[in-house]
Amino acid sequence: MKQTPFNPCELAASALNRRSAVLGTFGLLAAMQSGAAPQAKAKKQPAAAPDVWPRASQVPGGVARLSLGPSAKRPQAFSGDIPVLVLGDAIEWTAVVGIPLATEPGEASITVRTEGKPERRIAYTVAPKQYREQRLTVAPRTVDLSSEDEARYVKERDHLAGVTATLTDMRPDTVLKMRVPVPGRRSSSFGLRRVFNGQSRNPHSGMDIAAGTGTPVLAPLPGKVIDTGDYFFNGGTVWLDHGGGLLTMYCHLSRIDVKVGDVLKTGEQLAAVGATGRVTGPHLHWSVMLNRAMVDPALFIAA
Repeated sequence: MKQTPFNPCELAASALNRRSAVLGTFGLLAAMQSGAAPQAKAKKQPAAAPDVWPRASQVPGGVARLSLGPSAKRPQAFSGDIPVLVLGDAIEWTAVVGIPLATEPGEASITVRTEGKPERRIAYTVAPKQYREQRLTVAPRTVDLSSEDEARYVKERDHLAGVTATLTDMRPDTVLKMRVPVPGRRSSSFGLRRVFNGQSRNPHSGMDIAAGTGTPVLAPLPGKVIDTGDYFFNGGTVWLDHGGGLLTMYCHLSRIDVKVGDVLKTGEQLAAVGATGRVTGPHLHWSVMLNRAMVDPALFIAA
């Protein structure tokens, strides 16, 4: 049998993983190309105010908030060739950059294009962060895939590659404070790396919230449903597009109450908690994606 990395929500991660040989699961930071574009001098970004969401955390799996200064029109910003969310107004624009979990600590940069001005780069520093590791011994059948399951996995992965590339012109609110989609204990932390039978798997790409089957799952921000389905690893799944490259994903659902194209307001029900897919019990897996990088949902909610 073929061996496939096992993570209950790894399927979504692997969809994007195929697009980049540079970085790992569900993290994409295209290699910056050197050229004639002027390089802005690296400077320490001011710490975000406590009432600003997402909170800045310049670590792998975190978010950088980079000041772009004033401009009559919204600047464009790119991490490699991936557009970056830009929020604000003519007085002050801010690039909100998702940092992939696979990013090596050190210097990074974005490219900024402002009408009437030369292209420039803004540098920032990614600090190291040590996420927890969990070692487990499980039955081989829970790690290895049959040829039939492998074929299904590959087909679903290719479909999700298109879903995760969604980029719409609609812009989310300037303050991206999300409501927690379901109440409950956080049962597994973002970035946790599991080792099954001595084989290292992809880091956990979201937040797990323990809740009983049937508990309503609510939209954390206004958004549009861009995908629903029953996936091999993720089970019942819904994806929401909040605009500008900000997406959220909800997995292991027992029931899906929306369809592709539905537009939801904050707090509207989209599904119910379940234990579908490869899981050991009912819970919600909630992921937040920003410029095609999975980032820590905790940065978007009040502590």
